[in-house]
Amino acid sequence: MRNHSLSLQTGALLTCLVLAPLGVPAQPLGPEEATRLALGQDPLRKRSEALAEAMDEQAVAATQLPDPKLRFGIANLPVDSFSRVQEPTTQLQLGVRQSFPPGDARRLEAKRVTQLGRALREEGNDRTRRVRRGVRESWLETYYWMRAGKVVADSKGLFRSLVGVTQGLYAAGRNNQQDVLRAELELGRLDDRATGIAQRLAAARAELARWVGEPAAARPLVDKVPDWPAPPPLGELEQALPQHPLLLAAAARVRAAQHGVGLARQQYKPAWMLDLTYGLRAGHNADGGARSDMLSAMVVVDLPLFPDKRQDRRLADRQLRAQGAGYAREDRLRELRRELESQYAAWLRLGERERRFRERLVPQAEQNARVSLTSYQSDAADFSAVMRARITALDTRLDGLRVQVDRLKARAALWYLGGEAS
Repeated sequence: MRNHSLSLQTGALLTCLVLAPLGVPAQPLGPEEATRLALGQDPLRKRSEALAEAMDEQAVAATQLPDPKLRFGIANLPVDSFSRVQEPTTQLQLGVRQSFPPGDARRLEAKRVTQLGRALREEGNDRTRRVRRGVRESWLETYYWMRAGKVVADSKGLFRSLVGVTQGLYAAGRNNQQDVLRAELELGRLDDRATGIAQRLAAARAELARWVGEPAAARPLVDKVPDWPAPPPLGELEQALPQHPLLLAAAARVRAAQHGVGLARQQYKPAWMLDLTYGLRAGHNADGGARSDMLSAMVVVDLPLFPDKRQDRRLADRQLRAQGAGYAREDRLRELRRELESQYAAWLRLGERERRFRERLVPQAEQNARVSLTSYQSDAADFSAVMRARITALDTRLDGLRVQVDRLKARAALWYLGGEAS
């Protein structure tokens, strides 16, 4: 925690050193700018793009025939003399051998690899959504602790005033020393709370720095929450859920597995190979004429006569893998649907709580604190009631701020699940 805090302070200092000579203050960091910064430097998203392009290249290669093989050597060389002219069957041979995969294997393999590349590309799109969500949530959490620190700092003035009031009343003989000590104790506890909030703020900035870098995370934040639009109805989000990148990636992997099943079926068909060889002969025939050269053509065909231990097993393996990919997609769909329903319910309920805090609870808590202080000054209430009222007002403001931030986090989660309008 201490190292992260020092790093952020160093980033802030560097930012100031760069901008100060230019007379330009560091601009406040908003959630959308933070998102752009994070997307521009996210290595995992770039990794998915690179792997997807690699699969595209592999798909092109999969459609091609295997490389031909060049054969060169000597055949039928007599070992008693090692002479090329002694026997008429001795040949210097030069040949080319080309193999052909069985059936439609090349096309199916290309389709399988293409689907795997599509899955990686969709996983990259999911990473983009995750980065947006993570940055927004980190920014909101940093904003909460920044605002909480300001709320506590504002409250310290009120608690100092309470200390002054108790000291004045004690000097006038209208209360006892316990009230003074209680007021000073609560002021000290407030200082401790401010220290704890500063610690949490440093941790939140460190998490934000993981996304946007330390110099950007050290900048001040925009001093207001974003005004994001309300999400579409739950039914529309559920209809759009199958287009989530994770589900599209899972569907692509299902199709890749199905092409793998087709590829396994091709193994029941024979692969074959064509061999063309030119044989160069030396010496002369018995009649004195030169020996003619030889040309050979051979076709080699696989004979898959016993498939039960090989082809059948491979086909069963690919079929089970395809079933497993389908189950994985179904499970991911259920998981995303459950999260969608949970986040949408949270967004609705937190909206109700946010209005309740804004319209009723925070104003009532502040009014209760003022009335309690007035009653105490008029000897109509004890000091414990004053402190309870003031602490309740502070806690209510912080709770209202937490509800507001949590609701925006739920909105960020709904964007991740349902997508954003382009």
